[in-house]
Amino acid sequence: MNYKLGFKQVKHVLYVAFKQRSSYTTTGCNYILSKSCLLEESFTAQLESMFRASSNSDASVVKQVRQIHGQVVVGGMGNSLTLGSRILGMYVLCGKFNDAGNLFYRVELCYSLPWNWLIRGFSMMGCFDFALMIFFRMLGSNVAPDKYTFPYVIKACGGLNNVRLCKMVHGLARSMGFHMDLFIGSSLIKLYTDNGCVHDARCLFDELPVRDCILWNVMFNGYVKNGDFDSALGTFQEMRNSYVKANSVTFVCLLSVCATRGILGAGIQLHGLVIRSGFESDPQLANALITMYSKCGSLFDARKIFDMMPQTDTVTWNGLIAGYVQNGLTDEAAPLLKAMIASGVKLDSITFASFLPSILESGSLKHCKEVHSYIVRHGVPFDVYLKSALVDIYFKGGDVEMACKTFQQNTLVDVAVCTAMISGYVLNGLNIEAINIFRWLVQEGMIPNCLTMASVLPACAALATLKLGKELHCDILKKGLENVCQVGSSITYMYAKCGRLDLAYQFFRRMPEKDSVCWNLMIVSFSQNGKPEMAVDLFRQMGMSGTKFDAVSLSATLSACANLPALYNGKELHCFVVRNSFISDTFVASALIDMYSKCGKLALARCVFDMMDYKNEVSWNSIIAAYGNHGRPRECLDLFHEMLEAGIQPDHVTFLVILSACGHAGLVDEGVYYFRCMTEEYGICARMEHFACMVDLYGRAGRLHEAFDTIKSMPFTPDAGTWGSLLGACRIHGNVELAKLASKHLVELDPTNSGYYVLLSNVHAGAGEWESVLKVRSLMREKGVQKITGYSWIDVNGGTHMFSAADGSHSQSAEIYLILKTLLLELRKQGYVPQPYLPLHPQIMSDNCLENH
Repeated sequence: MNYKLGFKQVKHVLYVAFKQRSSYTTTGCNYILSKSCLLEESFTAQLESMFRASSNSDASVVKQVRQIHGQVVVGGMGNSLTLGSRILGMYVLCGKFNDAGNLFYRVELCYSLPWNWLIRGFSMMGCFDFALMIFFRMLGSNVAPDKYTFPYVIKACGGLNNVRLCKMVHGLARSMGFHMDLFIGSSLIKLYTDNGCVHDARCLFDELPVRDCILWNVMFNGYVKNGDFDSALGTFQEMRNSYVKANSVTFVCLLSVCATRGILGAGIQLHGLVIRSGFESDPQLANALITMYSKCGSLFDARKIFDMMPQTDTVTWNGLIAGYVQNGLTDEAAPLLKAMIASGVKLDSITFASFLPSILESGSLKHCKEVHSYIVRHGVPFDVYLKSALVDIYFKGGDVEMACKTFQQNTLVDVAVCTAMISGYVLNGLNIEAINIFRWLVQEGMIPNCLTMASVLPACAALATLKLGKELHCDILKKGLENVCQVGSSITYMYAKCGRLDLAYQFFRRMPEKDSVCWNLMIVSFSQNGKPEMAVDLFRQMGMSGTKFDAVSLSATLSACANLPALYNGKELHCFVVRNSFISDTFVASALIDMYSKCGKLALARCVFDMMDYKNEVSWNSIIAAYGNHGRPRECLDLFHEMLEAGIQPDHVTFLVILSACGHAGLVDEGVYYFRCMTEEYGICARMEHFACMVDLYGRAGRLHEAFDTIKSMPFTPDAGTWGSLLGACRIHGNVELAKLASKHLVELDPTNSGYYVLLSNVHAGAGEWESVLKVRSLMREKGVQKITGYSWIDVNGGTHMFSAADGSHSQSAEIYLILKTLLLELRKQGYVPQPYLPLHPQIMSDNCLENH
């Protein structure tokens, strides 16, 4: 339809009307008015047609609007309320906001329509504060808003995330009787759900007398966004009972719930409803079904739907590729990508972001760089999704430099990319850099999400920066993220690693929801921080809570049983492992070997090892350590050579175990040989622990100067454990001078450890230097160091009993001491003479002599 009336035609009509006016004044006047009305109706009709046009931003449409505007002004119809508002509306729809603004102040503003258009225009531009300013100016001008005003005002409130203001607007709409309007209700429900106010959204939803399918979909989407999947499925059942028919959007939303939660049964039922409702040919629904089946692990059904689709697009291929990668079928992902390229379907950033994780399975970054080159050559849009995937893959492959270059490649950065950088730095031990990235993203005005917080907290844990960890915890509390399981686990881990196991447990107990990761972290923390009995108790609580055990839970608890030692509990766990088919897990089996070994059951440890179908370096290290700890170095070395014959390459732990075994057995030459073998033949760099073992090896054999030379030759600063090994050797062999040197370093490195003061005191006592003994004890008092009580455990009839020296807290302590006294008398009858650990002070010896006389 041609909307151009033509300026000459309008001019001609006005000219004819003017000529007739001189002869027929009244009639002419009426004729002009009627002609003016006809023109106004004609322009109105043209604008109506243009309103209905699908593309209002066309340059040709803008030109037509301006022509009509000019003709209206020339025709003297500029004061027409209807025409002015419609032209204003067309300018807004065409995105010509300057023209709309100029016209706004030339039309009559006594009713709501022009105000509505300007509010709508500012909302479309994203200038939500200006939209609200115009709304309040409208109210100040005593112009009453209508039902068309409120949806865009609510949209502006949503754009500013201002729920409080929106509730005030809601109250105004209610007072004017518009709150029952379907469009206003939909806008309010969407805003409430987008801002987490699901309860308010539901209350309003229940008030509305008429609820169409779109409104139900808004409510479904709100529940899904806020993670309330049960309510989403329950609301769908209500919808079916209300006889409102679901559309394709409904099914897409609900299938996403099934995909997220892995509810295959409900997904299959929805698939049946999709077919019954006649939507099986809808491509968007087919894509949602493929995603649902893929995430639920049913790739056969996903592939079946894919093969049945008459036409596939990029989204379809992306869903299937992501499904194969997420289910660990990485070998099928590469051929699928090649088939996608061959089919002519355009690859996008999501395609590569889905495919890239499969590359790590090959163990080489060469393929990653090839894919990266393909992305650059073919001009694939380098958005934040693709950037995050590439950064993540380079970090996991250990190429930190390439990850950083990818991050700096362009200015396109969001929270997800920064989170990938933080987790990548933490993974590669660059914890300071991880914290710096976090600080940078905050300075740039980005808001950290739960994944960001969960990624940066392990950096604080690794650096033991308790103060920064507490600051982050406060920020998490302000944002209300503490109840997210992943964040809660990271907070627990941070406190435990920073030495505040009490705060870790306190926070853990307050968590409303705990997944297996949360339980495992707490069990591991107790097990590794000298609280094995708490670890075992937590394992029981985990089972009672209904949380499923996994390999980590079992390994950590078995390690706790080994540290107690609690053979009865360990055997119970062994039965559980066998019943629940965990025995094939290499790490669980290795933990069993370690548990039986530390409980003194070497034969059972060997039995578990021999029954393993698959053995890796962890399994071999466990059994080698078992024989080493039981003082059987020859079997230990024989197992090492068997390990080599089996084709398993030793790692730094293997040599640590061998060096320790050689040290305990006094095999100095063998220890030196294997230390050189580790560094020269296998290219494994010696760590602090290896040097500490070598110091202990020489020290036990009395070769103290060689032990000291080993410390001096270390490529890094010796830690307290290394100097502690030397001090222990000095205690055995009575070298006071070296003991003083070692203790000097120990006081600087670990001034609160009472064990080192006691060792030095014992060295002086052994040499008869009693004045020095008193000086060491005075130094302890000055520094406020208290000797930590030593404890022993014994397992009797499935119960673990703990004792300390001169302990009288046990319920049966009277009977225990009576039996011990009886045993000591029997031993003395057989010729046993107690050997004191240290020589007695001369004063004590003289007192004993007087008593004997």
